[in-house]
Amino acid sequence: MSLAAGRPYLAIPGPSVMPDPVLQAMHIPSPNIYEGEIVDLMASLLVDLKKVARTDGYAAMYMCNGHGAWEAALSNALRPGDKVLVAVTGRFGHGWADQGVGVGLEIEKVDFGLKSPIDPARIEEALRADKEHRIKAVLFSHVDTATSVRNEAGVLRAAIDAAGHPALLMADCIASMACDRFEMDADGVDIAVTGSQKGLMVPPGLGFVFYNEKAKAAARARNGEVSRYWDWGPRAEPDWAYQYFGGTSATHHVYGLRKSLDMIHAEGMEAIWHRHAVLAEAIWAACETWGQGGPMTLNIADRKDRSHAVTALGLGGDNGARLRKWTETQAGVVLGLGIGMAERDDPKGDGFFRFGHMGHVNAHMILGLLGVVEAGMRALDIPFGAGALSAAAEVIARG
Repeated sequence: MSLAAGRPYLAIPGPSVMPDPVLQAMHIPSPNIYEGEIVDLMASLLVDLKKVARTDGYAAMYMCNGHGAWEAALSNALRPGDKVLVAVTGRFGHGWADQGVGVGLEIEKVDFGLKSPIDPARIEEALRADKEHRIKAVLFSHVDTATSVRNEAGVLRAAIDAAGHPALLMADCIASMACDRFEMDADGVDIAVTGSQKGLMVPPGLGFVFYNEKAKAAARARNGEVSRYWDWGPRAEPDWAYQYFGGTSATHHVYGLRKSLDMIHAEGMEAIWHRHAVLAEAIWAACETWGQGGPMTLNIADRKDRSHAVTALGLGGDNGARLRKWTETQAGVVLGLGIGMAERDDPKGDGFFRFGHMGHVNAHMILGLLGVVEAGMRALDIPFGAGALSAAAEVIARG
């Protein structure tokens, strides 16, 4: 017998839970892609996407996932042979670096491991050593989805400026946009990328690149070398609606995106950031309490360095895999794999798992998630400290 019948809860760090209004907005016949309401709708998307990213710069849309957005950003701002510095804090930092190799860039990595944020002093040191300014950009993950570490953009901009270096600052905000506070212009970020399937609450399939005048000038210096498909110019400043996606629009996705942006701006970015922060703190309070009487550990020790959108955890042995199987089959809650976290004695990463708490989540969903996890640990005889659910409820009560 299982108690999983009913509506499932996908608590992985993306794709996130899709709001019913977004799904309903997508449930329409195919629209005319050349004229009519979709023309005005497309123009409105760029305006409201830039409000989410907190930029007065430019926004370009692509039919792709986050990996495509990585490549779009690199392909426009850089040229084969350019050198970039990649600050790595987990699997997705390595992934963006590998994407750079694929488009012909020279990669220098500064690896901060799997449990720590970026040390800006090491970035400044690397840039000061680059006397000839061969490094054209510094790449980093605002939140690394695998490790759940959050890196602050402002301190990296300060490090670049302190080194007197002209490098672009490029941020991967795929896991963090519309979840963790990110203010592109105020933080001094030149290029930011994200996808539709996490904080923006739309099914996977759309990638977004935001860029400022400095990045636009860097792209212009390439003299049209970027491929026609990845070229962000016609997408950000189109002559007609057909160019927003370099061809046929992602019709049903854009109707869903229009509804999600309406929901985001009705709630307000400050309120969204606060909601994610409180719900994340409730998760941390529960997990820290469980860990006082059992093997559970949070991957990122210091709260100030943790994402408000995803939490990476360890239970040792194969307990992560066992717990994930139990919560899904017995309670209808799907937890995230512990990707990129394998250790020497755990090559499959079976001891790790992740909570996704991004986008369309609220207090009762998080408290339900935590209750199911505790039930799973009881059922599987995984020891844990008492009082975790009360600790989480106290955080919610304070709001």
